[in-house]
Amino acid sequence: MAHQEKATSEVEWRITLGDGSSKSLVPDAGPVSRIWIGLKGLIAGLVLKVWKFLKRAWDIGVDDPRKVIHCLKVGMALTVVSLFYFMRPLYKGVGGNAMWAIMTVVVVFENTVGATICKSLNRVFGTTLAGFLAFGVHWVASQSGQEFEPLITGASVFLLASTATFSRFIPSVKARFDYGAMIFILTFSLVTVSGYRVDKLFDMAHQRISTIIIGTSLCIFVTMFICPIWAGEELHILISRNMDKLANSLDGCVDEHFNYNGELKDSDKQPDKKLLGYKCVLSSKATEESMATFARWEPAHGRFNFKHPWQQYLKIGASMRSCAYCVEALNRCIDSENQASEFTKKHLSNICLKVSSNSSSVMKEVAKTIKTMKRSPSIDFLVEEMRSTVQDLQNELNFLPKLLSPPEVLHPESKETEETTSTTHLLEVIPVVTFASLMIEISSRIQAIVETVEELAELAEFKGEVQDKDKQNQPNTNRIVASQLNDDQQTLKALERV
Repeated sequence: MAHQEKATSEVEWRITLGDGSSKSLVPDAGPVSRIWIGLKGLIAGLVLKVWKFLKRAWDIGVDDPRKVIHCLKVGMALTVVSLFYFMRPLYKGVGGNAMWAIMTVVVVFENTVGATICKSLNRVFGTTLAGFLAFGVHWVASQSGQEFEPLITGASVFLLASTATFSRFIPSVKARFDYGAMIFILTFSLVTVSGYRVDKLFDMAHQRISTIIIGTSLCIFVTMFICPIWAGEELHILISRNMDKLANSLDGCVDEHFNYNGELKDSDKQPDKKLLGYKCVLSSKATEESMATFARWEPAHGRFNFKHPWQQYLKIGASMRSCAYCVEALNRCIDSENQASEFTKKHLSNICLKVSSNSSSVMKEVAKTIKTMKRSPSIDFLVEEMRSTVQDLQNELNFLPKLLSPPEVLHPESKETEETTSTTHLLEVIPVVTFASLMIEISSRIQAIVETVEELAELAEFKGEVQDKDKQNQPNTNRIVASQLNDDQQTLKALERV
C-alpha cells in the first residue's frame, strides 16, 4: 500500500503537442509556498539594496575622506553645543532657548569654511536686525493702545516681510545675503507676533540672539581650525583641473578622429574619461559661482590674501566653457555619418595633430600657471608656436581643392551624371573642412583663455619663475664677477712688471 502511494505521488503528467514533442505539467504550488518564495525574494532584494548602498557610501568615503571628516566635525559641534542642555549652570544661563543653538549648528555648518562663515554671519545679522526692529515695533504698538496694537503689529509684519522677500530677487542680494533675508523674515515674524502675548519680550530676544551667536561661533571655530576646507582653494584647484581635462579631451578627440579606421562597431566603442573630460567643464558653472561667492567671505589663508580676485576665476571658467562647446562639436564629428575619405584624412592628419598638440600644451601650461601661481616663461613661445601651426593648417585647407580629382569628361547630354560626380567630391571635403575649422576656432578661444589667466596673474600678483631663478643665481653671479675682476687685476699687474 505504501509502495502504491509513493508511486501515485510520483506520477508525472505529460501532454503531446502538435509537432510531436511532449511537455510535462507541474502542479501549482500551494499558497503557503508562494508566500514563502515571495518573502524570500523580498528579503534577498532588500539585503542586496542595502549592500549596494553601503558599498556606494564606502566608495564615496574612500574617494574623498574629507567628507567623512566633515561628518565627524558636525557630530562634534552638536555634542559640544548639547552641553547647554546637559549642564545645569549653562542651562540656567540661556533657559529653554538652548535649543536655538542646536538648531543653528544643524542649519549653519557647511562643508567649506566660506559657506559656514557666510551662513553664520547672515544668521547673526539677520537675527539681530530683526530682533531690534521687532522690539521697536512692539514698543510703538504698546504705546498706541490696545485697539491699535494688533493693527500696527500686523502692518509691520506685512511691510517688512514683503520688502525682505522682494530683496531676495535682487541678484546682488540673493548671491550673498539670501539666507540672511530669510532669517530676518522668520525672526521678525516670530518675535513680533509672539511679543503680543509675551511680557518679557526683550529677555526672550536677548536669549535667542545669545544662543545663536554661541552656535555660529562654535561652527566657525570648528570649521576653521579642524581640518579646514577652503572654498577659495577648492575653486583654484577646480579651475586648473578642468583646464587639464579640457586639454586631454582635445587631444583625445583628434586622435580618435584620425586613428579610428572603422574596424570596430559602434557597440564596441567605449567612452574614454579623458575624451569626455570637457563635460566636467560644461557642468561646473554653478559650482564655480557658489565657490567664488563663499571664497569672498573667507579670511586670508595660505597663498590667498583678503583681496584675491575670485571673480576673475569665473571669467576663466566662462572662457573654458566657450572652448569646451567647440570640443563638444569636435567630438560629434567623430560619430557623424558623413565622413571624409581616408586620403583626405591622411593629408590633414599630421597638421591637425600638431595643432592639437600645441593647443593642449598651451592649456596645460596655463593650468600649471594657475596651480603654481607663478608666471610661465614659455607661454609666449607656446602661443606663437600654436599660431604658426594654425597658419599651416589654413594653408593646407587652401591647397585642399587641388587634391580633388576633377569630374570625368562626359558627353554634353549626360549632365545629371556630371552633377552627381561633383556632389560626391564635395561631400568628401565638407567633414574634414568642418573638423579643421573647429580646430582653428578652438585655438582662437584658447588665446582668450590665456588672456584671462594673464589678467588673473596681474591682479593676484603672480611671481615669475624667471625672477625666482635670477634671485637664486644672483650670489653665484656676483662671485663670478668678483673672480673675473681679480683675474683682470692680476693680469694688469703682470703687464706692468713686464
